[in-house]
Amino acid sequence: MNLAPSADLVLTLDDPIIGVRAFGSDPVLAARHVAAWVEGLQTVGVAACAKHFPGHGASTEDSHEQLPVLPRTEEQLRAVELVPFQAAVNAGVRSIMTGHLVVPEWGNAPVTLNKHAIDLLRSELGFTGAVITDGLDMKAVGGDLAVGAVRALAAGVDALCLGGMALDDDDLQWLIDSIVAAVKSGELSEERLTQAATRSLALGLPPSTVDAHDAEIGLTAARRALEVRGRVGVGAEPVVVDLVVDPSIAVGDVPWGLGPYLREVLAGTEVIASRDISADEVAKVAGDRTIVVVTRDAHRHTSARQLVTNLTNLGLDVVHVETGVPGPDLGSVARIDTHGGSRVSLRAAAELILKGTT
Repeated sequence: MNLAPSADLVLTLDDPIIGVRAFGSDPVLAARHVAAWVEGLQTVGVAACAKHFPGHGASTEDSHEQLPVLPRTEEQLRAVELVPFQAAVNAGVRSIMTGHLVVPEWGNAPVTLNKHAIDLLRSELGFTGAVITDGLDMKAVGGDLAVGAVRALAAGVDALCLGGMALDDDDLQWLIDSIVAAVKSGELSEERLTQAATRSLALGLPPSTVDAHDAEIGLTAARRALEVRGRVGVGAEPVVVDLVVDPSIAVGDVPWGLGPYLREVLAGTEVIASRDISADEVAKVAGDRTIVVVTRDAHRHTSARQLVTNLTNLGLDVVHVETGVPGPDLGSVARIDTHGGSRVSLRAAAELILKGTT
């Protein structure tokens, strides 16, 4: 099973958590990608999970830290956010993950604990697979795992995601005992628990036979995803500034940065990985060499935007590589939007720069 794809949309640059996990802003185009992802993944025996129902992209708050309220009506959701989820259902997605989001028209409870929301997913979208919670330890559902688990199951959820914090055997037994107690008290029906178990167990069916694996398909997609403005040639000895920013909780601390990849194809590349460096400092190091500034969601980080703008204002040859959600143009001589910071996205950008250089 793979807890993907993200069927969310990028509906505001102020969203702190979805970013390039989404396929974009257009619901119809994103729906095509979601359906293709589901079909491709499940063809080789891996259950897909479309998330985070009904769509996190219009939120400006991180549900890991607080409870977001979606400023959307049900009709707006039907016209926009629910389109990729309907495509996932039509493609036969095996599971859907709920978002810890409040939709005011659906009441005060977040969708994970909201029977109306789960019933809509079943009846209106026609989903018959397993509904899975987002992490129940997240602050948006209060942080009480036992209470959250029982309320989610009672609302119609089938599987509980508990992986965000370290749980020992005693913790798990406490959760089990809490669910058993809820059944005995009548808060949770035995029929509902049996239904949830049946749907969850169905996710463990044996996978289909995998006939082939295309090791290059990710790189092919990354190359096609590049968007370029201006000429990206950099000369034989560019200076790459990989601007370090704190990752989101969802992404975590993973290797990132274009410098090592460009150095593989241009041996004279000098790499600066820095969290806080001034334009004057970069200019002093670079001299008359091309400067490649690599950012991740520059629109969210004032210092990153200022560095690109200040270097450009100094009249230097600047190529801006944005690996997150494309934000505003910061005036650089050339720009590459990779739409991702994965290994293949960075490698594709390095290839493109090399091609423009030779």
